Amino acid sequence: MGLCAGAYMGGKRPAIIMQNTAIGVTVNTLVTLTQYYRMPLPMLISYRGELREPVACQAEMAVHTKALLNQLNIPTYHFHKEDDVEEFDAILKYTYMCNKPVAILTDASFWGGYGE
Repeated sequence: MGLCAGAYMGGKRPAIIMQNTAIGVTVNTLVTLTQYYRMPLPMLISYRGELREPVACQAEMAVHTKALLNQLNIPTYHFHKEDDVEEFDAILKYTYMCNKPVAILTDASFWGGYGE
């Protein structure tokens, strides 16, 4: 997030790609840097931990991801199917218009994970 903040201050339009478990360790940076200085930041987040998740600790974080984002007042969108990507451009325009971070959760049904 620090690199994204530096890029934004240098006139770029950064985005970050992460797994939802990273939300737990980035709360301080989101609040004290990104939100405090009103920096737009599209966050593409793979939403692990739903049905058929093979890793137990991922399931535990899935319980908290949306609640943490909500507590931080970060607008959150959830992509379940490929057609949801049609909203991506509008979401990017929103984050840069409002100068705030936005979360885009992409679950296994969107990125074709887990299998049967």
